[in-house]
Amino acid sequence: MAYQIRPASPSDIETLMALRTEAEGWLSQRGTDQWSDPETGARAISKWRDAIDDGRTWVLTDEGGSIVGTVSRGPADLDFWDASDSPESAFYLYKLMTSRAAAGSGIGSLVLDWASRVAALEGRKWVRIDCWRTNIKLQGYYESLGFTHVRTEYRSHRKSGWLAQRPSNLILNQSALVPG
Repeated sequence: MAYQIRPASPSDIETLMALRTEAEGWLSQRGTDQWSDPETGARAISKWRDAIDDGRTWVLTDEGGSIVGTVSRGPADLDFWDASDSPESAFYLYKLMTSRAAAGSGIGSLVLDWASRVAALEGRKWVRIDCWRTNIKLQGYYESLGFTHVRTEYRSHRKSGWLAQRPSNLILNQSALVPG
């Protein structure tokens, strides 16, 4: 199946919130506490709207135009990445989610390859992520897709902190997301 990627629009917020709620439930069923503090209501909608207005959120659609995933980018999270990491050398991914209906179809890998291509075009050396320190399965997933664990940070006010990166020139799939 071919997937498209396009910038998210304000009309996508309801679907993005549904993806987030679905992801929270799925993660809980798998025994991880990742995203166990759900961002619901006006605060979450406000955060999505800001990211969309800033052009930092994309949606992935299937051939029928249904949204099957989302991803955002942002600046380096300074709770985790510092000057010694050369933050400007990387593309930072956040909130990568795939609908459970599309799970196992390789969307995550396609998104990471898309991010690598964008990072390389921008002259950035790395694609960087962080995930919850307790989500060992997700950490393994990212490592299986070429990410290398950089370090784990412990901030009392954050549950995330497992930091990883992969070179922007690492492309695992010959197929690519098509701009929509």
